[in-house]
Amino acid sequence: MCNKTFQDRSNVKKHQHVHTGERPYSCEVCNKTFKQISQLKIHQRVHTGERPYRCDVCNKTFKNRSNVNNHQRVHSGERPYGCDVCNKTFKQMEHLKTHQRVHTGEHP
Repeated sequence: MCNKTFQDRSNVKKHQHVHTGERPYSCEVCNKTFKQISQLKIHQRVHTGERPYRCDVCNKTFKNRSNVNNHQRVHSGERPYGCDVCNKTFKQMEHLKTHQRVHTGEHP
């Protein structure tokens, strides 16, 4: 469907859920469904309160690695997302996307 390649046939099958919309993994607590088992495992932390990722600077804990990586920009000052129009920079992609509405006139 998208010409993406994988070394393992099982990974191809898992990836196909992206195209089919199939969500075969279900949370036993709230019945929310997911395309990948890894997404389900991260979601389950909502119910267990598990926060296995810790900021090296302030020891704040997070449910997933990407959240701790985003958080650490508070300490580093890194602003990796830049606006192509005005060159303003942001710590998070979501903030850049919100900002870009200034240039497009789009309303949320």
